[in-house]
Amino acid sequence: MTRIGILISGRGSNMAALIDAARAPGCPFEVAIVASDNADAPGLAHAAAQGIATFVGPKGKIAREAAIDAVFRAHAVETIALAGYMRLLSDEFVGRWRGRIVNIHPSLLPRYKGLDTHARAIAAGDTESGCSVHVVTEALDGGAVLGQARVAILPGDTAERLAERVLAAEHLLYPKVLAEFVTR
Repeated sequence: MTRIGILISGRGSNMAALIDAARAPGCPFEVAIVASDNADAPGLAHAAAQGIATFVGPKGKIAREAAIDAVFRAHAVETIALAGYMRLLSDEFVGRWRGRIVNIHPSLLPRYKGLDTHARAIAAGDTESGCSVHVVTEALDGGAVLGQARVAILPGDTAERLAERVLAAEHLLYPKVLAEFVTR
């Protein structure tokens, strides 16, 4: 059983999907702790209500990453799952956890790295978008893609409507790909 540490910044809907998946019979991972850069992140309350340890990192990137690293190691975390964590990790942090950090991104990588992915896909006239689970490296959204789910862009779509459909796809894709990743 692989122990997972999840990093969030907000509502934690992908975190909740991972927690739910971890409770299913035969799931190869368990959620050991959820950490955030935001003390007001609604996902922290959800994790705590599920009996999962939570942690809020201090202000300042260096101090926050050192504290998260220490608390993850104290909880015997083996793999880190970014689930709406809206901070860029330092090269040093990524290096310490090399090959053991994964992220869910709301586009079909390598297209639309970074932010505003849905609006960018619509503006480009794309007929589909989706989400990707990838290994985190020092390059923004640049690690190996582990899995993707495609979502049609419908006529008249707004970024908000597309985001809702992509998020639903993320909730299905992330637990599946994470399970495959930890058993490879």
